[in-house]
Amino acid sequence: MVTLKPRLTAILAFLFAITTLSAWSADIPDAIRHALKQAEIPEAAIGIYVKDVNGKQPILAVNSDIALNPASVMKLVTTYAGLELLGPAYTWRTEIYALGKVENGILRGDLAIKGYGDPNLNLENFWLLVRQIRQTGLKEITGDLILDTSYYNVAVGDPGAFDGDRYKTYNIFPEAVLVNYRASALHLIPHPENNTVRVVADPASELLELKNNLKLTRGNCGDWRNQLHIDVRKHEGNNGRVTVVLSGNYAIQCGQNTYHLSLHESSDYVHDLFKKLWVQQGGSFRGSVRSGGVPNGIAPLRVYYSPSLADIIRGINKFSNNVAARQLYLALGETTIPPNSNASVSLDQSDIAIRQWLFSKRLSFPDLVVENGSGLSRKERISAYHMGELLMAAFHSPVMPEFVSSLAIAGVDGTMRNRFRGTLVAGKAHLKTGTLNEVMAIAGYLLDHKDRRVVVVFFVNHPQAGSARLAIDALIRWIYERS
Repeated sequence: MVTLKPRLTAILAFLFAITTLSAWSADIPDAIRHALKQAEIPEAAIGIYVKDVNGKQPILAVNSDIALNPASVMKLVTTYAGLELLGPAYTWRTEIYALGKVENGILRGDLAIKGYGDPNLNLENFWLLVRQIRQTGLKEITGDLILDTSYYNVAVGDPGAFDGDRYKTYNIFPEAVLVNYRASALHLIPHPENNTVRVVADPASELLELKNNLKLTRGNCGDWRNQLHIDVRKHEGNNGRVTVVLSGNYAIQCGQNTYHLSLHESSDYVHDLFKKLWVQQGGSFRGSVRSGGVPNGIAPLRVYYSPSLADIIRGINKFSNNVAARQLYLALGETTIPPNSNASVSLDQSDIAIRQWLFSKRLSFPDLVVENGSGLSRKERISAYHMGELLMAAFHSPVMPEFVSSLAIAGVDGTMRNRFRGTLVAGKAHLKTGTLNEVMAIAGYLLDHKDRRVVVVFFVNHPQAGSARLAIDALIRWIYERS
């Protein structure tokens, strides 16, 4: 009998939880039910979980025990785990090695960059990295640029496999040496005085040729991206050159906008940018680029450190940066590697790290499926109940300030900038949004009109999910206004 008691207690607790959740499932507010009906979304296709951060029972739970695709809301799992496992002050390092003798500012050999997955090595930070190398006194590099990406043990697939848009920056795979997300920013600038649209590439590159056939129009702006036609043409041979042909209409009312593309292989992109920045800072380099490893036992010439994790997750959550989320997810795998080990990290190790962390917090999420930690996945799953309980745990954790401040503020910034603007909810909700084809989701925290902090989760998985925004907004308003 003694051995059965813990098992019996666990079974009774589970049955009580399920019964409790089921008891709340019929209480969908009329405004939400009406919005779902208008959108032709059945109640069976949603998951809702609402709970006061200090409450013991949910305020509202609808299908909350069903595992659904959360889209980018999955980033909440990755970023919260990152803050607790790695710490808010965690930084990524990028090591620079001189593979040869340095005399009088001349490196007679190769310069190697060994990356550890810095998700924020953007243009500005890569410029700082190059500047730090120059500050060592190095001026001329006689050899090549070597990229050591051995820290990641991750298969590289087809970037267009997810949705067919192989040149979209959100589709690139994690890389140990990832510079500026391999992005080319095409700035569109209307010039009504001569009826043209100017296109400026940033960073400027010898590898990129632009053919601008855009027509300036005087109609409404609308969805300007869908008015553009982008044709990417790779040059024959292995020279890394790309031609981008832009055609279609662009309205004056659209003003200046930017279209981001990932056009080049990583080695070509890094080489071109490094060479340009090195020369700009007074250096000399005429070498090529190749992959390779840094020999064991040599000290780095310089080590560059990223901004802190607390800073980086703001970009991940507020602006839903998929690539940075995937890089962070891989970093979680470091916690499974013994200290001072030369082992690489993999997705399997990250999955182990997440599950060990949840177990240590007494959070059992058997329905959790994590493919890459970003939500850019057709496979990832979590129930509204488990997402809600994760948010409850985060709110009562030491990293709560960093976590909550990383979320978009309703009517203020990030992906929530244009939602609830000018309403009483503006500034009162910290939320993470998620959108995929047939998926719409939101989760986070809301301060209601009585200053009660509430956890809210709303998942929609249905072909009509794109029309679910009114229902989601209705839930937010209902929570804010409730008595």
